[in-house]
Amino acid sequence: MPDASPLRMLTPAQVAEMLQLEVDEVVALILDGRLRGARLGSPLAWRIEADSVEDYLDEQAEDARLHALWRESNAASFPELWGRGRRGGE
Repeated sequence: MPDASPLRMLTPAQVAEMLQLEVDEVVALILDGRLRGARLGSPLAWRIEADSVEDYLDEQAEDARLHALWRESNAASFPELWGRGRRGGE
């Protein structure tokens, strides 16, 4: 039987420090479904799955990559791409 590693849970303060956000912003990410978390214990307190933080960071990196590609494509000069640039003394 495979060895199941225990689920690592983080506090909102730990995640906020990792992501350089405010604790309220981390809770908002949970409520928006961008981080996986649950209210556990007595009294109830938010706990966030460590894997979901990694998934969130991967998602942010992919979004940044796509935005960079979009900016690059918008900055491209279409005449230069199609070979219709200025010639000679025109």
